[in-house]
Amino acid sequence: MQVHPDSAKIGFPPPLIYLGILLLGFAWTGLTGRLGPAGTLSIWTGGAFLLMGAGVIIAGSERFRSMGTEVKPWLPATHLVTTGIYRFTRNPMYLGMAILYTGLAIFLDSFTALLLLPVAILLVRTQVIAREERYLLGRFGADYVAYKKSVPRWF
Repeated sequence: MQVHPDSAKIGFPPPLIYLGILLLGFAWTGLTGRLGPAGTLSIWTGGAFLLMGAGVIIAGSERFRSMGTEVKPWLPATHLVTTGIYRFTRNPMYLGMAILYTGLAIFLDSFTALLLLPVAILLVRTQVIAREERYLLGRFGADYVAYKKSVPRWF
């Protein structure tokens, strides 16, 4: 993948952070022989989180597409998206990924994966969101500052 010079300069798909940490948690849980649905409550609760996370991701990415701006952070942003789900959270796709991660961890009864979720969020915050925020500030200036003041990063 080629990183465009006018971008947040993130050279990897951010979902890989969540996926890598999640798989590490599953592997750790699997070593104890406990990976798999624990019961009806885990299945229903995990499933609810999975659906909610997928919905948030889809709402965020579809809003980008409808505004004609790029979802991939290694390509230029053409619009500052502040409508739809972006009225409530500045990072719905990353929030949705965290919710999806939570659902998978609950569904597969991996307490270790749940314990590692803050690591994934910290990596996304420092390695992806911080770069995107610097880029958006440079690209959209005062409009981005006003948006940051009115909408929380996560929820």
